Amino acid sequence: MRDDPHGVRRAAEPPLPAIWTGRATNRVQWLLSAVGAACVALGVELAVVSNWTSGVAPLLMSVVGCVAAGLLIMYGTLAFVHVAVTVDHESLEVRCGHMGLPRRRILLAHVVGADFVPKVTPRQWGGWGYRWRPEKGTAVVVRRGEGMAVTLGDGRTFTVTVDDAATAVRVIRARLGLAAES
Repeated sequence: MRDDPHGVRRAAEPPLPAIWTGRATNRVQWLLSAVGAACVALGVELAVVSNWTSGVAPLLMSVVGCVAAGLLIMYGTLAFVHVAVTVDHESLEVRCGHMGLPRRRILLAHVVGADFVPKVTPRQWGGWGYRWRPEKGTAVVVRRGEGMAVTLGDGRTFTVTVDDAATAVRVIRARLGLAAES
């Protein structure tokens, strides 16, 4: 227990970690990725067992179209199955998917504020994934739920959905020397 400046006893907050890491996961993306895999499989099947009598050009266009659409769907969904966020002494780093791409690294020297966002939804940002909206800024949204928003020195905002976002905000504010808001 500790006394705040107004003499009110409050429970002591747990110590902040030197490096904070957090994740958010969306298992629904795996189902969407299966649709992409099915498109790739259809393209391969067309290429291997097709006996189209209308010529090679339509067959080639169908195979390439199915494979390309399938690969785009698979990358677009697997890249946003989960997000990993790391806050260390000099930066905030966001890595998406299993390969860590796309990746965003923001130096804390460029951050002027951090806020806990209790409810981030894909609908607010126009869907899942890496999003940009002129009136809101940039976001990485892999699921609905809690997240954090950092305000950059140029006025732009970067939002990311992540579990235990409140602790991430506390860590960033401590690194920036900002007082915690009550």
